[in-house]
Amino acid sequence: MSDPDADGLLAEQLLRLTRRLHRIQKRHLQEHALGITPAQSRLLRTLAHFGEPPRMADLAEALEVVPRAVTTLVDALEAGGKVRRVPDPASRRVIRVELTDDGRGALRRLRGARRAAAEEILAPLTAEQREALGGLLDTLVGAEPARERRC
Repeated sequence: MSDPDADGLLAEQLLRLTRRLHRIQKRHLQEHALGITPAQSRLLRTLAHFGEPPRMADLAEALEVVPRAVTTLVDALEAGGKVRRVPDPASRRVIRVELTDDGRGALRRLRGARRAAAEEILAPLTAEQREALGGLLDTLVGAEPARERRC
């Protein structure tokens, strides 16, 4: 059994790493002058993974947030020309959200900013350490191996 103090220290290290990662990512987003917040970036990445334009409720579920939070994000991204609301062909009461050409371009730039942030934070690690970290993180988040997914 592990020492509770060691687990507490590990939890604190993970929290500090998460905060550092958010700061670095935010700085890279600002440097690339995208005018997109980390939350908007996450919505764009999630939206890109749908085969067809999703409903707002589908986005909220995928992002694990309340629908109102998605509405606020979509409003801002729509005002910036990154997404647009479109009617559902099967039900005129349903609204779907799709990426615009500008949104797809922003996603490409976002991927570059994310790669730069990852390179910065992972710079002290060797290739073997990065691979080990990736395996450990896959275990902790309960996800398929990172090599098989792309955000």
